[in-house]
Parts: sequence; structure tokens; C-alpha cells
Amino acid sequence: MTPQEDVAETDERADSQEFVEEIEVHGHIVDSLILPKILDRILQMGGSFEIRKCEIGARRVDPSHARIAIRARDADLLAAILGDLVEHGATQVDVEDAKTVAADIAGAFPDQFYSTTNQQTQVRIAGRWIDVDDQEMDCGIAIDRSGRRARCVAMADVPLGLPIVVGHAGVRVIPTERSRDGDVFGFMGSAVSSEKPKAVSVRAVADSIRSTRAAGKKVLLVGGPAIIHTGSAGHVAALVRNGFIQKLFAGNALATHDIEQALMGTSLGVSISKGEAIEHGHQHHLRAINTIRRLGGIRAAVDKGVLTSGIMYECIKADVEFILAGSIRDDGPLPEVIVDTLRAQSLMRSAIKDVGLAIMVATALHSIAAGNLLPARVKVVCVDINPATVTKLLDRGSFQTVGLVTDAEPFLRGLAAELVGDIKT
Repeated sequence: MTPQEDVAETDERADSQEFVEEIEVHGHIVDSLILPKILDRILQMGGSFEIRKCEIGARRVDPSHARIAIRARDADLLAAILGDLVEHGATQVDVEDAKTVAADIAGAFPDQFYSTTNQQTQVRIAGRWIDVDDQEMDCGIAIDRSGRRARCVAMADVPLGLPIVVGHAGVRVIPTERSRDGDVFGFMGSAVSSEKPKAVSVRAVADSIRSTRAAGKKVLLVGGPAIIHTGSAGHVAALVRNGFIQKLFAGNALATHDIEQALMGTSLGVSISKGEAIEHGHQHHLRAINTIRRLGGIRAAVDKGVLTSGIMYECIKADVEFILAGSIRDDGPLPEVIVDTLRAQSLMRSAIKDVGLAIMVATALHSIAAGNLLPARVKVVCVDINPATVTKLLDRGSFQTVGLVTDAEPFLRGLAAELVGDIKT
């Protein structure tokens, strides 16, 4: 053998050692843009692909199927590509059961734990695919092999010895499909913009609330204090009173200024009716908090006839579940405000289990916090005067969010008019 032939044989042998793995992807992979995303990610990450089989559904409702061979220069790169593609719904052809490692430290995952998305996920146990319960992004997956069950678990809630899924083997994600109907999530599903017709958007949100309630699911409002500052408390109170909102997530500020308005007619010391600052009005929110604390809480203030209007009043009267999560900047706070962040997060996590629609109005931090807890199947409408609030939600993985860039008051006024007009008040 000549030196040239030896070099050629060595190069050919090196090429033959390229690492290859086949994946499959099923469903509406073309119109939901899943297939092009997968192919693009393979190339972006430094791999190459060969489509070995591709069957496209003949009708819009028909699923499609593709089998793709992925090539990478080494095993680590191939593993990284496969791990990334799991989140887009790809599964390996040569599938195996999910691997677990017992947590060796309470409050932490084992190294190489599988980090969840907000999309429906399944794990393979004893040769069978099972759904992961309590789907949530940025969690781990705990497995009960004897009971053949799996669930998302937050890092802080991990006890010593809990079996946690590691790696991507035996894990598959079922991507949420793009909306095919004419509801708000089809109409508003374009880029965030202030130039969408507001009246049509409000009607679309109202229709989505109706369909959510008809399906037996609950509507969650995530609200910021600007709801009160803009004079929208009455609109929200009407929605609560007439059964269109079943849950409320907010902070100390929304409840405080709502109560301030109910007791003193101001929000942050500004008259809601006149739009002008009241002398010594800067004290009003503190006096409102003090009144409620002296009475023993918001419910006690309602029961004793002191608090007779506003959002919090209507929540008490309609038995609407509300979770007020505190922050380090809170005055008071009100007795119902939960100052333990992890406890508040846990209560919010439990409260969203029966939610079908979340409407987030004028609050960046609470919207992101709630969005992180919601599975992708829960539709989200984010309304804010600042488009960055909506894009932050999208950037953090809440891709099911549709946005409406507008002030809180005209949106809530229009929504109340659309919905409350349906029934006799």
C-alpha cells in the first residue's frame, strides 16, 4: 500500500466513524412549523441530516410523519442535538426507558437532570409512554416506577432520595399545535404590535372567556396596580361579580389601592373621579392598610360592613380565589399578603390546575411569575401599554401568549361591556 492509499483509507475510516442517530417526529409538523425548526436546529448546532422518510397528511386535519438521520462529528455533539430536539417533539427511533438518579441532596436535582418545558411531556417506563403530571417549565421530573406515574417537581421541593429523570433518553415532548380556529389565538397570533384593531381584539378575548367557561375551565386574572390607577377597578369588579373571573393573582399594591379607592376615593392619593392629587393623599394607602389590619383582614372588613365595594370586596362576596404575593417593597402589608415567596409560588402552582385562560393586565413581574407556572395548554392574553412586557413573557418560554398593546382602562371597559351585556345585572 502506498502512503497516499494509506492516507485515503485513514480518511475514509474517519468519515465512517461519524456518529449517527435516527429520530422520528409525528403530528402537524408542517403547518405548525415543527419540521423546519428541527432541521434548522440540527444545522445550527453543527450537525447534518438526511430525511429518510416523510409522509405529509393529505388534509389539514391529517397528521404527518418524518424519520430523520442526524449526523454529528462526536458523541457529545450528537447527544446535545438529540437533547435539544426533544423539546421540539422529536423522539429517537431506538427508544429506551427514562433513566433516573435518586436525589442525593434535598432541595436540589442530581447532575444532568432533565429540565422541563411547559409543553405536554411523556416519559417511558417499563416500555410504556406515560404523561407527566403537573406540567411546568424549569422543573425536574420525578418518577414513581411502581405506580407508573411521573410528575414535574420544583427544585426546592425535592426530598432526599426522590428518583429524578436524567438525560433525554425515554423523554418525549408533544408540541402544542398552532391554533386552527378563529378565536383570539388565531386572530392575535402575529408579532406584538400596538396597531391591531382594539375593539375586535376585545371581542375575541370575550369570546375566549365564554368558551373557557363553557368547557368547564376557570379564568385567571393576573393584575397590577395600574388597573386601579387608571380607573378600571369598577370594570374588573363587574367581571368578578358576574362570574367571568374565578381566580386572581396580584400583589399587595393592587389590593391596597383597590381598598384605598373603596374607602377614600383615591389611588396613590389621586382622586379617581377628578384625576387630581388630594392634599395629604400620599398617606391614604397607608391608612387603608392600617384600617384593614386593625379589622383583622380583608374578609373581616367585608363581614363588618367597612369594605363595601371594589375588586377585593367582589372577590370575597363571589368566593373568588385570590393569591396576593408580597415583595420586599410592600407597605404594611395587608394581612392576606403572603410574604413567604416559596409558599406563594406553591399556592399559585396549585391554583392554576383548573385554569383554561389567563388574562394578564399591566404587571410585568406578576405576569412572568404566573407565566412560568402555566403549562402551554393554558392560553394567555397579556395586555400592557409597554410591548416589552409581552415580549419578556415570550422570551421566557410562554410562547402561547398573545399580546395586546394598550392601556388597561379601555381594554377592561370594553371587556366588561362585551361580557356583562350578556346577562341581566
